[in-house]
Amino acid sequence: MPMGFPVAGFESGLGYRAAPGDIFVATYPKCGTTWMQYIVWLLVRGRSLGADDRLTELFPHLEEVGADTIGTLPQPRLIKTHLSASLVPWNTDAKYVWVVRNPFDCAVSFFHHTRGFVHHYDFADGTFDDFFECFIEGRVDFGDYFDHLLSWYARKDEANVLFVTYEAMHADARSVIVDVATFLGGTALETAEDAARVDWIAAETSFGSMRRDQRRWSSERPPGMPDFVRKGGIGDWRSCFSPEQAARLVEAFERRTAGTGAAALWPEILAEARRYAYGA
Repeated sequence: MPMGFPVAGFESGLGYRAAPGDIFVATYPKCGTTWMQYIVWLLVRGRSLGADDRLTELFPHLEEVGADTIGTLPQPRLIKTHLSASLVPWNTDAKYVWVVRNPFDCAVSFFHHTRGFVHHYDFADGTFDDFFECFIEGRVDFGDYFDHLLSWYARKDEANVLFVTYEAMHADARSVIVDVATFLGGTALETAEDAARVDWIAAETSFGSMRRDQRRWSSERPPGMPDFVRKGGIGDWRSCFSPEQAARLVEAFERRTAGTGAAALWPEILAEARRYAYGA
């Protein structure tokens, strides 16, 4: 768990009793969490964040703030979590939007994210080589990427789970917004039935818009550190990975996902990583 999270909050969060109508956004870190949170917020609440609003307070992190804080949220409760599916409080009448991102871009984004939390970690001058060893061994916040991926992938076809990839959000955000609204139903679906409202949500949640006021999403970063909303693209992994690191992550992906449907995720990215690693 992140060093800044109180142990009591984590323990309390694990004991939270999910209620009918709760809406969870579940991700491994740096897989589009805040992006999807803001989409859900706009669909359900129907308004932008105000100048003094903070998404961390309105759509809080379950395992950071604990059950009591979650219990005070207005209905429907909007809850963020990075927990694996086996640990998330479950209710068949709650809804879970699960977003996953390819491990290559996830690792690079996670590296820059960790550097920026200088009040938690002595890693401001850390290298990607150092971080990669931690990432591939699962010695990072929220543990092993593949454990998380496989725990949620096993539940992706359940009626109260919506499975979304970061790459799909990047390719066609409007379609994903409509899919999320259809899944959530109610006022969210009513919002998405208005094409102008969908355009508004797409504009509000664009990376250009979300970069402009970083305070809405996270605590302030020190000068010279990466922004919380940094690039948001696909393929940035090539800026950090060596061919040997790409080969190791390709091998880990193939080994850990063998025999599961998750092995078929991101074929183009895996093919590119193989070419980069092996020169073929």
